[in-house]
Amino acid sequence: MAVTTLQAQVPDFRFNEMEYTPQQTTFRLFAPSKAKGIKVRIYKEGIGGKAIKTISMKRTGEPDMWSASVKGDLMGKYYTFDMGKGETPGVFAKAVGVNGKRGAIIDLSKTSPEHWCCDKGPVTKSPADLVVYEMHHRDFSVNRKDAKYPGKFLALTEPWAIEHLKQLGVNAIHILPSYDYGSVDETRIDPDLYYEHAYESLPKGVIPARQDFSPQYNWGYDPVNYNVPEGGYSTDPYSPEVRIREFKQMVQALHKAGIRVILDVVYNHTYDIDHSNFQRTYPDYYYRKTSDGKYSNGSGCGNETASDQPMMRRFMIESVKYWINEYHIDGLRFDLMGCHDIETMNEIRKAVDAIDPTIFIYGEGWSAGACGLPNDQLGMKANINCMPGIAAFSDEIRDALRGPFSDDKECGWLGGKAEKESIKFGIVGAIAHPQVDMKKVNYSKEPWANEPTQMMSYVSCHDDMCLVDRLKASIPNITEDELIRLDLLAQTAVFTSQGVPFMLSGEELLRDKKGVHNSFESPDSINQLNWDNKTKYPQVFKYYQDLIALRKNHPAFRLGDANLVRKHLEFLDAPESIVAFRLKNYAGRDDWHNIIVILNAAKTEMKVDIPSGNYTIVCCDGQINEKGLGKLKGNKAVVDPQSALIIHD
Repeated sequence: MAVTTLQAQVPDFRFNEMEYTPQQTTFRLFAPSKAKGIKVRIYKEGIGGKAIKTISMKRTGEPDMWSASVKGDLMGKYYTFDMGKGETPGVFAKAVGVNGKRGAIIDLSKTSPEHWCCDKGPVTKSPADLVVYEMHHRDFSVNRKDAKYPGKFLALTEPWAIEHLKQLGVNAIHILPSYDYGSVDETRIDPDLYYEHAYESLPKGVIPARQDFSPQYNWGYDPVNYNVPEGGYSTDPYSPEVRIREFKQMVQALHKAGIRVILDVVYNHTYDIDHSNFQRTYPDYYYRKTSDGKYSNGSGCGNETASDQPMMRRFMIESVKYWINEYHIDGLRFDLMGCHDIETMNEIRKAVDAIDPTIFIYGEGWSAGACGLPNDQLGMKANINCMPGIAAFSDEIRDALRGPFSDDKECGWLGGKAEKESIKFGIVGAIAHPQVDMKKVNYSKEPWANEPTQMMSYVSCHDDMCLVDRLKASIPNITEDELIRLDLLAQTAVFTSQGVPFMLSGEELLRDKKGVHNSFESPDSINQLNWDNKTKYPQVFKYYQDLIALRKNHPAFRLGDANLVRKHLEFLDAPESIVAFRLKNYAGRDDWHNIIVILNAAKTEMKVDIPSGNYTIVCCDGQINEKGLGKLKGNKAVVDPQSALIIHD
C-alpha cells in the first residue's frame, strides 16, 4: 500500500509511547539518534519517592526511535523518560499522576462510564445549525448554590446545569482548555486529598497548613499534557483514572441532553520551552526559530510550535483523532490557528472527515505576533478560502458592533460609530455579496469565506471584555435600560447573521467581569457567573432564549450556502445607524415568505422604507414572539430606539 509523504517522513509507532500487557510493558520514544543514555524510570506513586526501576532505552531500526521493555505487570505504576533534559511523561501520555509529571499505566477501558460504547453526539446537518456556547468550568458552576461539584467536569452532569442549557437552547458547548495545563497546582486544591494521597510520598519538610490550599484560576492556555484531561477539574487529581472517567461522564451527559461538545485545543505553544515534554524528548525539533536562531514567538507566549515539522504535524493529527475516538468530542476550536500552517490544518480536516465529517473545526484566524513562516502559508483568516471545512472568528462584525480590541474605550456601531458596512459583511457570513462594499469593511478588503459556515459570528468571548463591560467602558454614562437594549441588539445581529453564532457563557445573565479586560488568572469573584441575575433580569434571559429559538425555527437565518445567501438576502436602504435586510422568497424553504430584520443603534426611533406588504411583527422593543406581537401594513416601518424589529409576511 502506498504511503503519503507525511507517513514516509515519520516513524509509524501510532503515538503509543507506552504499550502495556500483564507480561511486559514496552516504551517507545521519538528522540535524537545521537542522544546518549536515554532512561525510562518506573515509580510506585505519581508524585514523590524514588524510582523503583531504571531501564536504558535502545535505538530501533527506525531513525530517531528508541525502545525499552520491562518484564512483569506494571499496572498502576508510573513512568518517566529522561534523555538528559529532565524527566517527562513523554509527548503523548494518555494518563498522568497529579500535576502531570509522570505518565500512568492504567486500563483505559475501565475509565468508561456505563453505556459509553453507545454514546454519540447529536446529529447536525450543517454547522449553520449550531449555537455555540463558550464556557469555562469554574466560571459556570463555582458560584451556583445548588452545585454538588462546583468548578468540576461533573458540574455539567448535574440537573440544574443541563436544565439551564436546554432552556437557553444552545446545542454546542465550547469548553475552554480542558487538557492538563501548567498554571494550576493540583496538589493545592483540596487539603483532604493532599493528606490522603501525597503526604507520605513527598519529601520531608514544612507540612502545608490548610490555609495554603485555596481556589486557583486560569483559563488553561498553557499546555503540559495535551492528551489528558486537567486534574484540577476532577474530584481527585491524584487518581489518573478519575479525571478521565469524569470527563467522559460530562460528555455523555451533554450528549444525552442533545448538546455537542467542542474542545479548545492549544497546539500553537507550550507552557514554556525548557520544561516542556517536547523539548525534554527532542530538543528544538518541535519549535520554530527565526533566521538569527532565536525562538519564534508567534503565540506571544515565548515560543511557537512548528506544525510544519512532520512529527509535530503527525502529533497534532493523532491528538485530534484521540480526543474524538476516546472522548467522543464533536468539535475543535484551534487557539491562534494563524500559527499553524495551512497544510497541517487541511490534513487535520481530512483525518477528522474519515472519522466523522460533521465534526466542526474553527479557530482564531490570526497569531499574536510574527511567525516563523510567511503569512500566506499560515491558517490566517485571509487564507480560510484555502481551508475548506474550517471556520474562523470574524473580528469584523465583533469590533464593528462594540469597538476595537485594542481600545476598550472606543465604541463601535452600538455607540454611534459608522461601521455599517462591516456589520453587513458579518451578516452575510464573510462571503462575497454584491451589496457589501469591501472598501468600507474594517480589517478585510476581500471576502475570506467561501461559505457562510466558515465564519464564526460573535460579539464577545472569554478573551477581552465581555459585552456588558465593553458597553460600559465605551459609552459614557450609559443607563441600565440602554445597556440592556444595546446588549440585546448586539446579539440580534449575531444570531440573525448567516455565520455560525457563538456566545460567551453568562451573557444571557447580563454577565460582567468588573471591567477586567484580561481575566485569565483573575479570582472567582471576577470570573464567576452571577446566577441571581437570572431572576433579577428575566427579560434578558427570555430574549436570548427566544432569539435562539427564532434562529432554530427558521432556516432563512441559517442558509449555510453562499449562493443561497446571495440569492435570498438583500440589504435595504437605510441611514448609517440602521442595518436592514430582507430574507426573501421563502429562503431556505422557510414557512415565512419574506423576513425583514431592522437593527437600530440610534437613540431615537427611526423610520425605514420597506417593500409594501402586510406583515406580522415577531420582534419589537426587546421582545420576541413568533406567534406575533402585532401587525404592520404598508411600506414604512418604525423601529424603537436601540433595538431590533423583525417582521414577516
